[in-house]
Amino acid sequence: MTYSTIIYAVKDHVATVTLNRPEAGNSINLELAQELAEVCRLVNQDEAVYVVILTGAGDKAFCRGGEVEEAGKVCSAADIAAIEKPVIAAINGDALGPGLELALSCDIRLASDKAKFGFPEVAGGLIPADGGTQRLPRIVGRGRALELVLTAGTITAKEALEIGLVSKVVPRKELMAEAEALAKTVAAKGPIALKFIKEAVNKGLDLTLEQGLRLEADLYFLLHTTADRTEGINAFLEKRKPKFKSQ
Repeated sequence: MTYSTIIYAVKDHVATVTLNRPEAGNSINLELAQELAEVCRLVNQDEAVYVVILTGAGDKAFCRGGEVEEAGKVCSAADIAAIEKPVIAAINGDALGPGLELALSCDIRLASDKAKFGFPEVAGGLIPADGGTQRLPRIVGRGRALELVLTAGTITAKEALEIGLVSKVVPRKELMAEAEALAKTVAAKGPIALKFIKEAVNKGLDLTLEQGLRLEADLYFLLHTTADRTEGINAFLEKRKPKFKSQ
């Protein structure tokens, strides 16, 4: 399928989704939001996709926010968060407002050393409206999150690394290679197990420890009913790489 505001490609079980409005800082308008939602649904339905990389076109912006005239109509972070497979954000440039919310909805965040991060909404009398006030404190802690949101300031990639907002910072030219290498490493694992791990961690954060342990056990036993689990055991015994089929 051809998209106007997104580039979508799949190779070796890794889907790469590129926000493709570089002339507008890859900002989210209604068309991009709709296409992104469609891509997210496609990823969940495609058993050949094990891992996703989300990035932006160009050298300056991952996503600089949303179109002002369409504010309130676009909510894309929830679509990214609904992807059942691991999602890696390759933050190639500025991630501001809704753009930062997109990054927060990913599971792992890698950043260019030139990237900047921030929530400018309060400067205009608004608040983040696509999960920013909820996901940010869960990742960096309450105090750091409040400081960033209340001041409408921006932080550098180095500062983002220091507070745990991103897990690695690399030179811009090395970012996609780094993201692809990480995606390849993850994609070599059992795809059903990857989905279950993401489910256990994300749902477990909102459960008591006892409930979370029960969820983990349920998913563990469910995994034993799959053909991939049998293949994993056979591959280990035969000292070869497993050939998973997401079944």
